[in-house]
Amino acid sequence: MAARSATISSWSGGKDSCLACYKALKQGYDIKYLLNFISKDSKRGCFHGIEAGLMQLQAELVGIPLVQKETTPDMKQYEEEFKEAVSGLMAKGAGSMVFGDIYLDEHKDWVERVCKDMGIAPVEPLWNAPAESVLKEFIDAGFKAVVVSCQADKFEKEFVGRQVNKEMLSELKAKNICPCGENGEFHTLVVDGPIFKRRIEILESEPVLKQGFWKYWFLDIKKYR
Repeated sequence: MAARSATISSWSGGKDSCLACYKALKQGYDIKYLLNFISKDSKRGCFHGIEAGLMQLQAELVGIPLVQKETTPDMKQYEEEFKEAVSGLMAKGAGSMVFGDIYLDEHKDWVERVCKDMGIAPVEPLWNAPAESVLKEFIDAGFKAVVVSCQADKFEKEFVGRQVNKEMLSELKAKNICPCGENGEFHTLVVDGPIFKRRIEILESEPVLKQGFWKYWFLDIKKYR
């Protein structure tokens, strides 16, 4: 398939954004930038809590430049910051943007509305695929990931740090939890896969309990390479 105009891929560091990026590449999209948002306060990923430098290492190993922007929790302000960041990349030639949504209509509706406002085409490679098949595709493609956060009312602290594999899929199905954690039940960090030059090694980490809107276990990754 012929390459298309320059494309941005929304990047969280987790499995869904990574698989969406991978599938878009296979479909012929010319992904020039990974766009990631981090908290102004913590300097960590807004939703996954991954440290900014770790996501920079991910991007280096994938070989696509990472554009990291600081943002705030306020949704209205986030939208303005999102549009500003995307518009800056559109000025460099980007005409489409990849997202990793699977089945939440409110997420897709937001993406479509905001992209329409800016005049950029949204690309949703995972949309409407069964969540179980998305996780299986991720695993079968050769990607490796670990759980970096999870809702404390659904999981014990030992769940963070777990490898994403078919055994975990079976456990999630038995608990009637979305296999992709689409409702925020858990988040992941991709450490290896077919688009990585090498595996990211986590050398030192520990689970930490944090209280916010939800009570979450986070994997505090202290050393990596």
